[in-house]
Amino acid sequence: MKRVLVLDFGGQYNLLVARRVRECGVYCEIKPYRISMDDIRAFDPAAIIFTGGPATVFEPNAPRLDPAIFELGLPILGICYGEQLMIHQLGGACRKATVREYGKTKLTHDGTSALFAGIEPTSVFWMSHGVEVERLSPGFRAVAATDGCAYAAIEDSARRFYGVQFHPEVLHSVHGTEVLKNFLYRICGLTPEWTMASYVNEAIAECRAKVGDGRVLLALSGGVDSAVAAALLYRAVGDKLTCIFVDHGLLRKNEGDEVERAMRDTLGMQIVRVDAAERFLSKLAGVTDPERKRKIIGEEFIRVFEAEAKKLGRVDFLAQGTIYPDVVESGVGGESVVIKSHHNVGGLPDHVDFKEIIEPLRRLFKDEVRQLGVELGLPETLVWRQPFPGPGLAIRVIGEITAEKLAILRDADAIFREEVAKAGLDRSVNQYFAVLTDLRSVGVMGDERTYDYTLALRAVETQDFMTADWSRLPYDLLDTVSRRIVGEVKHINRICYDITSKPPATVEWE
Repeated sequence: MKRVLVLDFGGQYNLLVARRVRECGVYCEIKPYRISMDDIRAFDPAAIIFTGGPATVFEPNAPRLDPAIFELGLPILGICYGEQLMIHQLGGACRKATVREYGKTKLTHDGTSALFAGIEPTSVFWMSHGVEVERLSPGFRAVAATDGCAYAAIEDSARRFYGVQFHPEVLHSVHGTEVLKNFLYRICGLTPEWTMASYVNEAIAECRAKVGDGRVLLALSGGVDSAVAAALLYRAVGDKLTCIFVDHGLLRKNEGDEVERAMRDTLGMQIVRVDAAERFLSKLAGVTDPERKRKIIGEEFIRVFEAEAKKLGRVDFLAQGTIYPDVVESGVGGESVVIKSHHNVGGLPDHVDFKEIIEPLRRLFKDEVRQLGVELGLPETLVWRQPFPGPGLAIRVIGEITAEKLAILRDADAIFREEVAKAGLDRSVNQYFAVLTDLRSVGVMGDERTYDYTLALRAVETQDFMTADWSRLPYDLLDTVSRRIVGEVKHINRICYDITSKPPATVEWE
């Protein structure tokens, strides 16, 4: 199967590039721009994409590529910084933009480039740049422009080098996917041959080869990711897999029982359930910093697994449900800056008493994980569960974590999720949950003054969780949720709704 190499220069949308390429049915992987030419040749790409990045291309320490990459005879698409770098290294020049463009921008192409085949002459694309091409490299020509950017798209069709100043991977680029398809299909000659079914077969074969005669211990957290990872590994290695379901006391209402039943009924898996609530709460006592919470929870997870592994005898591999956004937001595997550490990634202790870690979902986005779950035959009730982070409610309780706060949040969150489902929005809203803030405020209930917690509601719509827009829930729904929570859950007297998108915020509060 032919594949595309995506070279990461640290831009905020870089994971979206890979996501869009895969949506086109073409397999791709992201690698840091520092990858060696030997490794590039070993990867054997059919095409290469240079992503955007925060650097200024003409600064002394800006990222550069080995010039040999332009001698491989492969099609190359440069996006934003990628376009500028291509021009800079091939004899052209860039400068600070006369007009800095950010957001939706009208672009007009001249109708001569295969990159814009079938696309209307003028349409909206997403710009985000303060640097632009000043002088083209030999062999290049301009094929599209905006009012503020003369070289919004360029090409050297003889060498199959293309550059775009806009971001085709962002949904706000109306015809962004068509531009990528034109590059992949028309220019590179690729066909849509990568499917989730083919990924299942590859992943199973990979897991079998890696595990061999070894035994695998899986961290079953209660979320979709770890459940799908368990199903995939069980298909691959059968009884060599043991699932440890750590009930850390940070799960949603009734969640532990629901997950255990679903996995046993569907797959016939025997799950070891460990009640470690007191252990986790004692370790988290007095801790308010979200990063410390994550590190503590990651440490305790591993220690519980080590203890259980000793009871089971020899265990060679630790399996986790890490997915692609976890990796990127933790600053692992590419050039992206650290946004937050994840329980499955940044929260691991330095010493892990296992031979190796297996992460079969490490290169998948959330929607791909759900597709994989369906492909593996998991029930919809499990596959379409609301996304739930490894640290659980610990990062949805702001400030110190106590048993009382967790009980308050469980009840409030259950009401919110119940009402969203009743309204028929549980599939269209990609993630929704409650957050118990550390803020108390004055209220009046009956004839008495109260001084209780403020609860925040969060709901977002997204395709890949790398970017997300806050969901415009109906006012009547929010009103019902607010009235029920204040009326049924003690110690909450104020409800707020989070109307911040990602970026600048993240989906979770901590």
